[in-house]
Amino acid sequence: MTETEIDLATWDRAEHFRLFRSYERPHFSVTSRVEVTRFREARRLRGVSLYRATLFAVGAGIAATPALRTRFRGDRVVRHDRIDLSMSVPRPDGTFGYGYVPFDPDFGTFDAEAASRIAEAEKATALGANDGAARDDVAYASCLPWIDFTSVTNALPGPDDCIPRIAWGRITAGGGRLTMAMALEVHHALVDGRDAGRFFDAVQSALDGIPAPPLAV
Repeated sequence: MTETEIDLATWDRAEHFRLFRSYERPHFSVTSRVEVTRFREARRLRGVSLYRATLFAVGAGIAATPALRTRFRGDRVVRHDRIDLSMSVPRPDGTFGYGYVPFDPDFGTFDAEAASRIAEAEKATALGANDGAARDDVAYASCLPWIDFTSVTNALPGPDDCIPRIAWGRITAGGGRLTMAMALEVHHALVDGRDAGRFFDAVQSALDGIPAPPLAV
């Protein structure tokens, strides 16, 4: 992965960056519903994991949204060409740990790697959170399958944390559709509402476009 430093003298968001960097509570969260009707009915019965598919769609949404790959370090701003996804992984004892998987735009490649990384995290005895403590080329993803939420906020270490956090909830039926809530929490010094809209559009496109594996003969 590589990063590019942004020139604040020419950056069109420099004023906004300086404004929101001064806020005590600079984060905002947006929740939207994504549709999984097509995916759930046409693909899940053929062996595709909804969790890993959603994780892939989240990665695709971030890849399509440069602001979500942008980080600040003090007064410096950089943009990563690619990020890893740090996901919460439930364990058999009822606790959870963290796993890390690089995003790959090819679903088959990503799915296989994610399955392997998740299996490793399920067996790990350490929490795993410190693996990415010194990194900012990540985004945090978690699933709340027990709740059809209307909004989510996350535990944040302070106003300088600029790593995006994404969560999605329980699938619900209504009006002949299957949908689930998805929340995106970001730092306003780097991300605006337009960027959030771009993210959700890309997530939906990725979910709709995930190929189904062939039926067994």
